[in-house]
Amino acid sequence: MKSQRFSMVSVVALWLAAAPAWGVSKEMIQLQTQVDTLQQQMTHMQQSFDERMGVMKNLLDQNTDTINKAASATTALQNTLQKQQSESGSHVDQLSGQIQSLNDTLDELKARLTKVSKQLEDMQSTQQNMAAQQSQQQQQAQVPPPDVLYNNALRDYQAGKNDLAVQEFGDYVKNYPNTDLAGNCYFYLADIQFKQGNYQQAVKTYDQVLQNFPDGNKAATAELKKGMALLELGKQDDGVAALRHVVQRYPKTNEALQARERLRKLGVATVGSARRESQ
Repeated sequence: MKSQRFSMVSVVALWLAAAPAWGVSKEMIQLQTQVDTLQQQMTHMQQSFDERMGVMKNLLDQNTDTINKAASATTALQNTLQKQQSESGSHVDQLSGQIQSLNDTLDELKARLTKVSKQLEDMQSTQQNMAAQQSQQQQQAQVPPPDVLYNNALRDYQAGKNDLAVQEFGDYVKNYPNTDLAGNCYFYLADIQFKQGNYQQAVKTYDQVLQNFPDGNKAATAELKKGMALLELGKQDDGVAALRHVVQRYPKTNEALQARERLRKLGVATVGSARRESQ
């Protein structure tokens, strides 16, 4: 446990040391404090659970030993009864009563053992659930603040580190799905997929921007790029429809100009039917 705590603190410390100077802020100090607190809580819980487990195990051992002794005594009495039945019938009733009493005691001990075992299982289940919750809280505490995570992802995207940027943008939308910047993250994820030629997935990710952030600052560009991705997939009718929608909804934007130019090259009108125009 101490080694795990040292490892956790070391990871956080290395991360803080590697972060840009502007990323070392009050949130980072609070983050490290939260991680230390969670580690202390886990250590205390583990100690308490170990103590309870020791008590329960000792009780189980005692009950098991008692049951074994009772079973041995019952067997001995049964043997004695059989022997004395052949010699004299005077002790039969007395021995039968003793055997019945021992059997009753044995049943009671078995019931107690079953109850103790159930309590032990419940304690283990509770401990596992609490440990899982603590682990989830630790993971959440280790996630950088949204502005830091977004800026890191954008920096790596602009530097061409696509694999790292995809991971960071993905972490952002996983942990901060309802912020305004989440729409930007979806857009950049789609843009990376588009550049890699994964047009089918790019269309789906552009739709995430359009459906969840229709008024975001990346909506027009997302629909423009979606239309181009559909054209790359050979879905001309859908692609033309998307480009026309860009022109209609964002008529005075640069995206509308690009959509008109692409439609012109395709030989179709910006509105109306998809018939070809003379170029």
